[in-house]
Amino acid sequence: MAARWFSVAVDCEEPHRLAGFWCEVLGYQIVSSAPDVVGIAPGPASFPGIEFVKTEGHRRRKSPLHLDLAPDDQAAEVERILALGARRVDVGQPGDATWVVLADPEDNAFCVLARRADTW
Repeated sequence: MAARWFSVAVDCEEPHRLAGFWCEVLGYQIVSSAPDVVGIAPGPASFPGIEFVKTEGHRRRKSPLHLDLAPDDQAAEVERILALGARRVDVGQPGDATWVVLADPEDNAFCVLARRADTW
């Protein structure tokens, strides 16, 4: 039997704050909470989820792993996420990119994709 994907772990400075931000972005809920680790997922038994882990000496840097979000309306979703506390970032994307790169409150970059009829 193959392993099942349970969660992605994100090292961070403030797990509760970052979990709250991502719950708002994704429509997820907190499914586990301790002082130094907060887990979020679509529901209590829905996985994979994301775990935010307080890490002493955490250094903000460009991560080799990021999330791609696929909204129905890219422009509206970008504005909504910016209002939640994200910011636009330049990671070297081309000027004609069909995706928008944002960063969460702890500078983790993620992309908001343009809708593609052949994908979703």
